Amino acid sequence: MNIYLKNEPLSVIEAELTVLFLSKETLELSNYRERLSKTGFKAEQDTFCILHGSGIVVCGVENYGSSALRSAAATVIKNVKSFEYSALKLSQYYLKNVAALVEGFIMGGYSFEMYKSEKKKITLKEIIFSNENFNGDPLELSALIKAFNTAKIVATAANYTRELVNMTPQDMTPNTMAVVAQDLADTNGLDCTILRDTALEEERMEAMIAVGRASIHKPHLIHLAYKPDNAQKCVTLVGKGLTYDSGGLSLKPATSMVTMKMDKAGGCAVLGMMKAVSELNLPIEVHGFIGAAENMIDGSAYKPDDVLKARNGKTIEVRNTDAEGRLVLADVLSYAQDKVKSDFIFDYATLTGACMVALGPYTTGMMGHSNHLKHKLLKATSHSGELMGSLPFNDHLKKLIKSDIADICNVASKPYGGAITAALFLDNFITDEMKDKWMHFDIAGTAYTESAWDVYTHGATGAGVRMTITFLESLIEE
Repeated sequence: MNIYLKNEPLSVIEAELTVLFLSKETLELSNYRERLSKTGFKAEQDTFCILHGSGIVVCGVENYGSSALRSAAATVIKNVKSFEYSALKLSQYYLKNVAALVEGFIMGGYSFEMYKSEKKKITLKEIIFSNENFNGDPLELSALIKAFNTAKIVATAANYTRELVNMTPQDMTPNTMAVVAQDLADTNGLDCTILRDTALEEERMEAMIAVGRASIHKPHLIHLAYKPDNAQKCVTLVGKGLTYDSGGLSLKPATSMVTMKMDKAGGCAVLGMMKAVSELNLPIEVHGFIGAAENMIDGSAYKPDDVLKARNGKTIEVRNTDAEGRLVLADVLSYAQDKVKSDFIFDYATLTGACMVALGPYTTGMMGHSNHLKHKLLKATSHSGELMGSLPFNDHLKKLIKSDIADICNVASKPYGGAITAALFLDNFITDEMKDKWMHFDIAGTAYTESAWDVYTHGATGAGVRMTITFLESLIEE
């Protein structure tokens, strides 16, 4: 499906369908008010109506803000895909909402059919945006083109992430993830370094190696680098890439193992971010590190009661082998900080179900030491289409991950504040220099959905990609 912008008024663009977004107020002013009233259309958010004889598609919006328009655009594309029209057109709804509309159409139109024996036939081939606003006001063309192209790249990168996350564990192994990373590097002009086997041992990554040693698919550490000339900032992104998580010897219940292909969502998000950054040509040096491993069971599996020595020298008492993602991240975070001196370091992980308990399934949990950085992130990403909530650190919860026999435990001694104690565990692997430059994002609730909402269908959501790119863009403006 081709989505593009034409420097022409809507009236002269040829397409079978014309899309209108109507609020209750604008419905009353619409030329189609009487016909729509006969269909029962009342312009409530995401209500859909098509007047086939006139080629008019209408979707209701609560207001003309980015969230309402993004969701409405997704509603339109999900419905129109089932018809046999080849092209639709629409006007702009203010310059500030260009990204929302583009994301709504691209992400709302995504479907995962890799494993379907028969693919759905989609007749719709073109979505054409006019350069004019819906009320006839002119929009500044260069700004419009920039906003449109940026949104298209970012939304496509989010869908790229969704495609990777949705792949089954038999197809997306740690080695496959490394191959995907190398392909991305070759295509987008990135540097790529992959550590495996003896290279991981030489780096003393005992925690990461322990998690993956019971699998026939051995761990890989992936490092992608985007290095533009005259970079204004340097940012490190770290992703948890558990291509499958059985829970290890602390075996998950059968129902909890279903969807565990999504445990690689943090690593896949980093791949999507690197794709977007390189295609946007941002003047920021960005490094992406991914710890790719599979947590399985055989006679060599690591055990509760084991004590592991992480790369930075910290010893970890294992009390639960299903708290494996933080062990992988411990070593990858240490490695990333030694290899690159950055202005910021962010990690992304489907780390805890507790984050969903705290914030629900629609909001990513953000944790770190710097309230200033949290404020910057929340301000920059408020219109990104992703929701974020902050969970606070405190010394009382920190006590719950103390160990009597090692430096730290991999799970807390009490079942409270699990998302925060997991982040406090990771804090042990952040250097003093980087404490106020680090932020942890728990995407356990937001990375995967089993019911459609907003721009998402069943499956992976691409969580983290849009909000991170939005933040990186904000650094250029400083």
